[in-house]
Amino acid sequence: MAMLSEMATEVLVPICAAVGIIFALVQWYLVSRVTLTSDRNASSANNNKNGFGDSLIEEEEGATSFLFTEYQYVGVFMFAFAILVFLFLGSVEGFSTNTRPCTYDQTKTCKPALATAFFSTVSFLLGGITSLVSGFLGMKIATYANARTTLEARKGVGKAFIIAFRSGAVMGFLLAANGLLVLYITINLFRMYYGDDWEGLFEAITGYGLGGSSMALFGRVGGGIYTKAADVGADLVGKVERNIPEDDPRNPAVIADNVGDNVGDIAGMGSDLFGSYAESSCAALVVASISSFGVNHDFTGMCYPLLISSIGILVCLITTLFATDFFEIKAVNEIEPALKNQLIISTIIMTIGIAIVTWIALPSSFTIYNFGTQKVVKNWQLFMCVAVGLWAGLIIGFVTEYYTSNTYSPVQDVADSCRTGAATNVIFGLALGYKSVIIPIFAIAASIYVSFSFAAMYGIAVAALGMLSTIATGLAIDAYGPISDNAGGIAEMAGMSHRIRERTDALDAAGNTTAAIGKGFAIGSAALVSLALFGAFVSRANISTVNVLSPKVFIGLIVGAMLPYWFSAMTMKSVGSAALKMVEEVRRQFNTIPGLMEGLAKPDYATCVKISTDASLKEMIPPGALVMLTPLIVGTFFGVETLSGVLAGSLVSGVQIAISASNTGGAWDNAKKYIEAGASEHARSLGPKGSECHKAAVIGDTIGDPLKDTSGPSLNILIKLMAVESLVFAPFFATHGGLLFKLF
Repeated sequence: MAMLSEMATEVLVPICAAVGIIFALVQWYLVSRVTLTSDRNASSANNNKNGFGDSLIEEEEGATSFLFTEYQYVGVFMFAFAILVFLFLGSVEGFSTNTRPCTYDQTKTCKPALATAFFSTVSFLLGGITSLVSGFLGMKIATYANARTTLEARKGVGKAFIIAFRSGAVMGFLLAANGLLVLYITINLFRMYYGDDWEGLFEAITGYGLGGSSMALFGRVGGGIYTKAADVGADLVGKVERNIPEDDPRNPAVIADNVGDNVGDIAGMGSDLFGSYAESSCAALVVASISSFGVNHDFTGMCYPLLISSIGILVCLITTLFATDFFEIKAVNEIEPALKNQLIISTIIMTIGIAIVTWIALPSSFTIYNFGTQKVVKNWQLFMCVAVGLWAGLIIGFVTEYYTSNTYSPVQDVADSCRTGAATNVIFGLALGYKSVIIPIFAIAASIYVSFSFAAMYGIAVAALGMLSTIATGLAIDAYGPISDNAGGIAEMAGMSHRIRERTDALDAAGNTTAAIGKGFAIGSAALVSLALFGAFVSRANISTVNVLSPKVFIGLIVGAMLPYWFSAMTMKSVGSAALKMVEEVRRQFNTIPGLMEGLAKPDYATCVKISTDASLKEMIPPGALVMLTPLIVGTFFGVETLSGVLAGSLVSGVQIAISASNTGGAWDNAKKYIEAGASEHARSLGPKGSECHKAAVIGDTIGDPLKDTSGPSLNILIKLMAVESLVFAPFFATHGGLLFKLF
């Protein structure tokens, strides 16, 4: 028996979640103590370029109105898909309300399939709503904090860093705590109905992960198209053609660009990582429910995944204090090490936390379901699984940093290649992206092998949870980037001194690298999560082996490997066509508005915001439909074996493209910043801003924008979402799927 009683578990999980929420509110309060001047007229009259106050209001309104519009579209989809979930799962036993024998133990009776259909639908809606709320809260915090970061930058880089980091922490802790709390409450409410039928209970909980991820897909794709259409348009006309600085208020696309940072990088990222967290928890719970924890009704053992997340919140809380309270940043070159230390400290403390949880929450040995058999596992082996995932995440983070930070040779080589123009810059950048895939894939492969050897598919699910256990810190670091970026934009728009802009640029350059680290984490965890979900799907669909030599499986494999390319083509082209409209509009305004270049007239920001909004709402639907409909079509017409091939294929190719796309884009961006900053002798020999070298770097950065902020990050949702959707619909596919093979 475990040392931790059921009662203690029921108290510990919600308390940890509550601590996370309280800590987030405290950080919010500390950020809010930086006051913005309320006298707007004074700020615009005070020879500022274009009214600092106005631009802030426009930016927040733009972000809020875009998210509300997007959520209306997504809300309609969510309810339509919820009906689909209910109809598909209800029809498994012809909408019967009779109890049925359990799948894994025929001697016991389980609740009817109709109940699972109803509760899966409810948990799908809960997951979707939690995901949307996570994204929205993140966006609100970011728009609240960016001007305050700019103001603090007047006092020094350390003060500005603390405000940006605290704001990121608000988002990280709210998301981690809310995700945990909603999942925990849902499980306890469903238990009232299901009683001892834990197999049915945790089958219904999988809808939570599906809801979280399907909303994240639209947030990521829609937000990504929005932000990059504006960014590409602003850069190509502003920097390359007109030779004006980034975020200059004369540039008509500048507000749209800043709004985009909030809706794409913050709201999209929040929903994405929430989705990963929800799915890895669901995958672990499904496998546990048919293992000894579920069979023996060991609630504490069953809640092991939730306990890891609970301890993760406490560990991240301690880690955050190292950045905001224990050490003070005094110089620009201390920013990046401080952010990197967050990852190292959280990983070390979390390893100890996992050891404690494993020791008190698990019996010394137990059995885990492994494709039809029960495998005996010791508690130290499960500790190893979680720890391997946690440390693999750190390795992926550091490799990503090596390839995307301008302090190391890969990015400096890319910057150097700009001497001979944009073409060589593009060639070097692509090569860097492909090369950066090697070590992360080995890290993922090693963690899969170790965790599967120790605890089968459950091991992989908890390894994914290990990687995500420090999600609060990961998100704080990640949200810090766009907040600093916007702070720099505000400093430029408000015509603040060159010194302040230098400080915000330093914060932003560190933020760029940490954003790439965050994306590395998201992709690595997505690979483990989707493999765990794949294992749960295979168990649920009663497939004992997936034989690659079988033609049914192989056709699925090769089609699945193609899907990430089809999806990337859609998202890249969407950004391209939206950017085309944006470039034309920005050029039109520069050519037709008299006095715009001299700063005497105000550009029409609203038209540019409208172009981005319309494009992203229209263009997010086809890629979303591709991901959501593929499992349904394949499962219904070709059956579970072909679907298992599709899932494996999309996982294998999607991870590679996602890592290379996000690192290529990150490297190009930082190569441009390396030339702009001119911090070393080598960088000064390539610059200054506006030189031919710099223009070549801007073109590389522009090509990299949709790669690193639209296609790359959306791909990790593609591989997770198809797997979790297949898992939710597995009973239907196993019963009624494969219509074409039945006919012919």
